Amino acid sequence: MKQTILVRQPSDLTVAWAQQVVDKHDTNTVVAKVDVVAVDVGTTTRVCLAVEHNGPDTLPNRWFVKLPSLAWRARMITALPRLLQTEVRFYNELAEAVPLSKPVCLAAQSRFGRGSTLVLADIAEFDGVPSAASDTLTFEQATLVVEQLACSHARFWNNVHLDPKYSWLAGPIRLLEDALGTALAVPLMKRGLHQAGAHIPSALHAPAIHYARHRRTVMHFLSDAPKTLVHHDCHPGNLFWNKNRSKVGFLDWQLVRIGEGVSDVAYFLSTALSVETRRSYEAELLVKYAQTLADNGVAGIDNTQLVQRYRAHLAYAFEAMVVTLAVGGMMNVDCNLELIRRTATAVEELDAFSALPI
Repeated sequence: MKQTILVRQPSDLTVAWAQQVVDKHDTNTVVAKVDVVAVDVGTTTRVCLAVEHNGPDTLPNRWFVKLPSLAWRARMITALPRLLQTEVRFYNELAEAVPLSKPVCLAAQSRFGRGSTLVLADIAEFDGVPSAASDTLTFEQATLVVEQLACSHARFWNNVHLDPKYSWLAGPIRLLEDALGTALAVPLMKRGLHQAGAHIPSALHAPAIHYARHRRTVMHFLSDAPKTLVHHDCHPGNLFWNKNRSKVGFLDWQLVRIGEGVSDVAYFLSTALSVETRRSYEAELLVKYAQTLADNGVAGIDNTQLVQRYRAHLAYAFEAMVVTLAVGGMMNVDCNLELIRRTATAVEELDAFSALPI
């Protein structure tokens, strides 16, 4: 019988459990002690562990473990679309092909009806510095992220959807997630608009609800483009850096999918930059994105069309932040409200809803 590392709660992360993880890498290493350093509950339960063992330096002593969320609302929202299971599959089947920095995966397992467990090396073990969801990036940092996204998008440009081994990225689970999002779009949008209050201009309320009512049409429109592999949740809290912030890595691959590359750019720029920085540099950053695609072999990018698609995808970034607030328990509320303010301002200033066929 295949050994399982699946657990349901932080108290299950014992020495015996950690030994099973270690045995996957070095059967001569013995785990002596496991301490839970911190627990954070959001879309998943995230546990930082200190693991004492006698193994080589290549086997880290600090681990980052992701389990199903202990918050019932977040668990209900993430269980049906199997978001943690998707991230487990990403690390097991796809991560090595993605030319982006990611945490080192120590173990990843899912079983239907039994849940999922993902064990990563703490990025601090490799001098990584995590961002916070409400961090405000500089133009120089944003340029690094946009260049990295473009390199990854170019790697999979118009081929990922043709490869049978990646068909799960657009399979039944992803279709279920889209259907669930559409079914709940109107009530969650209304609830989120109410809870956000003055963080969202009143002029956006009616267009946002109209968007929610026509979400199926919008999603079809946004997916009708050259296909690539997208992260789909590229806000600052899902990034990490080296100590001098000259290199960037990407966390949280629960929403990875086949989509349009500029969707990642729209999501990132509208959440990670101050309003002033985005206003000053978003045109330049879109040019940088297009040029990096071209430098990596993607031909035929129309910059005018790219800007129009960027505007359209801003609507989803706004929806994602509003729905996160409406569901609750998925992000620190103050961080969430700041990202809502940023995305709402971008949607209003670029008239994003008018770029959609509704």
